[in-house]
Amino acid sequence: MRYIGSRCKRCRAVGASVCGRIKCAIARKPNPPGQHGGDRKKRSEYAAHLLEKQKIRWTYDVSEKQFFNVFSEAAAKKGVTGTVMLQILESRLDNILFRSGLVASRPQGRQLISHGHVLVDGKKASVASMRLKPGQVISIKEKSQPTVKGMQAGLVSVCPEWISTDAKALTATVLMRPERDQLDQSFQESLVIEYYSR
Repeated sequence: MRYIGSRCKRCRAVGASVCGRIKCAIARKPNPPGQHGGDRKKRSEYAAHLLEKQKIRWTYDVSEKQFFNVFSEAAAKKGVTGTVMLQILESRLDNILFRSGLVASRPQGRQLISHGHVLVDGKKASVASMRLKPGQVISIKEKSQPTVKGMQAGLVSVCPEWISTDAKALTATVLMRPERDQLDQSFQESLVIEYYSR
């Protein structure tokens, strides 16, 4: 079941902006939500692990089951489990659409995908969790381009070096699989590994 409550409430809970909004409430209300949010004492080790897991999960806006499946897949592969987990999450279509700067947030990207406005290698893509590989190209349907360009008004974004974006043509190409230093440095994925290894 998808979360339909306040996105910024989640940001305040984990102490970081995970909603993707420019005007996140955490700037005005840095304390955790709730009547006694500002009075909370030091978190336990378990709470730190749980909140880091939630922070990463909510950033990519995936369900608990999806996130655990990604972790399990990463743990079974060669390489550093935490890095592989983040690489899998970053390869999602809705995330790459957001990272490329074509949309303002992952939820907005997911909406465009579910409504059939997005193409991958020239074919309609309707699954937000679809994973892209280096060399694959995202584009916007010709009929949908005026709508998407209207959504981009005032949007300022920085495209990572592992994605190439053509803002005028509304296309984005995955150039490579990102390395750990090209991903979000605020994530402490080792805490997630410890959480699932309890």
